[in-house]
Amino acid sequence: MGNLSRRRVLSLGAALGLVSMTDMSRAWSWSSTGSIAGTDTVTDSFSVWDPAADQVAARLLADGSIPAVNKAWESWVNNNDSLPSGMPDYLTSYLGQVNQLPSWADPALLAASEALYTRLNNYLFVSESLGSGILSTVIPREARAVYWSAGGADMKARAAKTFTFGYDLHSGSAWETTGHFVVTANKTRLVHATVRNLLPTSTQFMATSDQPSPISNGDILRTFHSVATFAHNNLQKWGVSLSDAEQAADLHAWQVALHLLGVQDQFIPASWSDAQAQAAQMLWPDLASTTEGTSLAQTLLGYIEDPTLGLDAGFVSEMVRYLIGDQYADWLGLPSDLLSRALIEIGWPMYVAFREGMSPIMPDGFYLFDQSLRGIAMLYLNNGTSPTQTPITLPTANRPGA
Repeated sequence: MGNLSRRRVLSLGAALGLVSMTDMSRAWSWSSTGSIAGTDTVTDSFSVWDPAADQVAARLLADGSIPAVNKAWESWVNNNDSLPSGMPDYLTSYLGQVNQLPSWADPALLAASEALYTRLNNYLFVSESLGSGILSTVIPREARAVYWSAGGADMKARAAKTFTFGYDLHSGSAWETTGHFVVTANKTRLVHATVRNLLPTSTQFMATSDQPSPISNGDILRTFHSVATFAHNNLQKWGVSLSDAEQAADLHAWQVALHLLGVQDQFIPASWSDAQAQAAQMLWPDLASTTEGTSLAQTLLGYIEDPTLGLDAGFVSEMVRYLIGDQYADWLGLPSDLLSRALIEIGWPMYVAFREGMSPIMPDGFYLFDQSLRGIAMLYLNNGTSPTQTPITLPTANRPGA
């Protein structure tokens, strides 16, 4: 199966009725001239995975080392931490090669991203938690991969781990020796590799899969766009002013993050305009409703609408609608609340303007928006049990019954 071309996979999917005609008719056309590699090739990112990480994950599963590795990882947190003991030699060797920044990483831009994210944290948190978190459930491949993996059976813990990735990337010390992101990214890369080894053994997952294994470079890029490009668009829509230098710093942090996740340089956009062009081909046309995605969305919203967090269900639903749009919200069966919609459509832009110093008037909904941010943050920080991040661990199986 590992040698199947994308064309053969799509042909098989078409024969089984698993691939839409839209997918069949739209061949990959994004050129690497728009990537940081700057070459002139057209290679389908959905046919590229991460062989080095996948081989390590396969060995960890085969020799039963994952519980010991998860234990060893508890002490491996900061970027300058030595690789922990208690891991197989082949894993230590692999991490020794990848647990570092690429040669093209720009320290000045990464430092600028830390300062930028400190300023933008509230906006990014809203865009990524209520926006991207729910938007991901209408990305069919991602929704099915998440649902049938072990994380899909405990979405509160899974969402908290995803939050840890974003929290560490947007930290004011993300790239410093005492920051966490380089370690977090390498752990996440191996989680992806482990899932790639596990999900093809699931009959439930493979019944609707149009790939030999999930989480290709293309799938990771698609998630990048649903988070970073989506946030970039939202900041512009909300009137948050970013200089050219700040936009470059934001993109560069994500470029390095994608590299650390195993995405090849030929696919990593070189500019925001290149990113927009890539997203226009690989994200927005491919969004659709699935049974798995709808289930995940309802589960996630059920956590956020927990009365103990003090969040009104109608407000949460309408905030999601405001962020992702009515079409996708309707696919997921989200209810409407006209009073909350009016408050959000008027109040959120005023909230942003007030926080940005563009308006001296504090909006009526200011404290409601702040309360929402605090409530959702506590839900995701360590699974809602304490104000710390949730450790990222490797799975040993798929969703029960998969």
